Amino acid sequence: MRKLLFASILLVSVAFRPDTNKLNEIVDDWHKAAAEANFKNYFGAVTEGFVFLGTAPGERWTKSEFEAFSKPYFDKGKAWDFSPSNRKWEFTKNKNVVWFDEDLDTWMRGCRGSGVLIKEKGKWKIAYYNLTVLIENEKMDSFIKLRDAPVDK
Repeated sequence: MRKLLFASILLVSVAFRPDTNKLNEIVDDWHKAAAEANFKNYFGAVTEGFVFLGTAPGERWTKSEFEAFSKPYFDKGKAWDFSPSNRKWEFTKNKNVVWFDEDLDTWMRGCRGSGVLIKEKGKWKIAYYNLTVLIENEKMDSFIKLRDAPVDK
């Protein structure tokens, strides 16, 4: 009887947990759309209230702002290419909001991305993404000096 109860609880908890395979596919396809400069698919995967935080100070883009900024790159056929790994998912109790973090291999070397997906009309959409360049704590003093140095133009 105890085994049946445990199996039932396990089955119910799995049944109400979002499918991480599907969620991974959504985020992987989103990254792929950028790598292939597919503007329609890239921005079609995000909500109307989407926010993208970039690596530079002041880079907080709404969907329309990020579309305007990104369009010339997509039009040239080369946006950006992020190769994700080590993605971890977390879920709200109602299972309509999920968030993740992932390691990224980029032209900037090691980065980390974190994002939020929400379910809109039964379909998962990316609502938020934060791109971060990773810097070891031991290198922070050198980084701060570099960041504070004047930019050559």
